[in-house]
Amino acid sequence: MSCWGVIPAAGVGRRMLADTPKQYLQVAGMTLLEHSLQALLADARIRAVSVVVRAGDGRASQLGGIAGNPRVSLAIGGDERSDSVAAGLDDLLALGADVEDWVLVHDAARPCLPQASLAALMEQVLASGRGGILAQPVPDTVKKAFEGQIAATIDRRDLWLAQTPQMFRLGELRSALSAARREGRAVTDEASAMECSGAAVQLVSSPRRNLKVTTPEDIELVKFYLQSEN
Repeated sequence: MSCWGVIPAAGVGRRMLADTPKQYLQVAGMTLLEHSLQALLADARIRAVSVVVRAGDGRASQLGGIAGNPRVSLAIGGDERSDSVAAGLDDLLALGADVEDWVLVHDAARPCLPQASLAALMEQVLASGRGGILAQPVPDTVKKAFEGQIAATIDRRDLWLAQTPQMFRLGELRSALSAARREGRAVTDEASAMECSGAAVQLVSSPRRNLKVTTPEDIELVKFYLQSEN
């Protein structure tokens, strides 16, 4: 069995309020996409990564971290994240991946993935034979709201914030995504598709620094984390 990667990068990142899709924003000398890709490729166990872009998007192929890299393949995605991930899985199968292989799906705008967290996820999943995701235990008190007021305080002891990578067997994830699409279920990440299929998904703790860039204020924090590595 081998390990592979998929990075869905077909989104436009509307909440960033930028003219450029957020995966192409420059931070610490590279685009967010390149940082995220580099973090996956840093583990030699990952044979290749499929970067999935929007149709007509020629920017990815021009990036230094992608152009000419034998471990990177480009594929065309769809309107939804799940469509892009499915396209990436098909791309990996065309490259020689097997349905029993493992695939790690990582966000294009999650550039600060610690190598220790990636290694912990891979080792725990490979040792157990059960899919899993990186996640952060919720650190703050959580409130449920109703019409702008607090309705209840939620016990946070069993609450986690999902991160990526999310690691599953390629064939099982592909089937779960197909079933969710066929049944009209909205899945916001790969784990939710696997949950719908009845699979047990394990959580592997990861720090806050593995954040996803969502709003403009996240950029400065990402810049701090990336520059602190140098």
